[in-house]
Amino acid sequence: MSEEYSSDNLYEQFAQVMNQTQDLVSKMEQLQAKIIAISEENVELSIENKHLRQMIKEKQPHHSENQLSGSRQNLKELYQQGFHVCSEYYGKRLEPNESCTFCLDAIFGHEQGMTK
Repeated sequence: MSEEYSSDNLYEQFAQVMNQTQDLVSKMEQLQAKIIAISEENVELSIENKHLRQMIKEKQPHHSENQLSGSRQNLKELYQQGFHVCSEYYGKRLEPNESCTFCLDAIFGHEQGMTK
């Protein structure tokens, strides 16, 4: 009788391990599905983020020197050499360390107004 009891016990243990294994496989499949869904969402959000950054970059005004037109760049160079480029005092010498709001407006102001 003890042999029967031990084989029944062995079968119960095997059935229990089998159930635990099936539960584990089921949980692993659920985790895998969640990982796939999160990975897909991550890729979608990364693509969307890239597009939004590109749109923001395109919408922001560029204030760098390279964005000035050729004629405005020439005016800037003349101004840096010490000459007025505004219509009020065009061609006159700037005093040392003098700045002119009219000249700066002629170089940078109108172009900024046009892009808005």
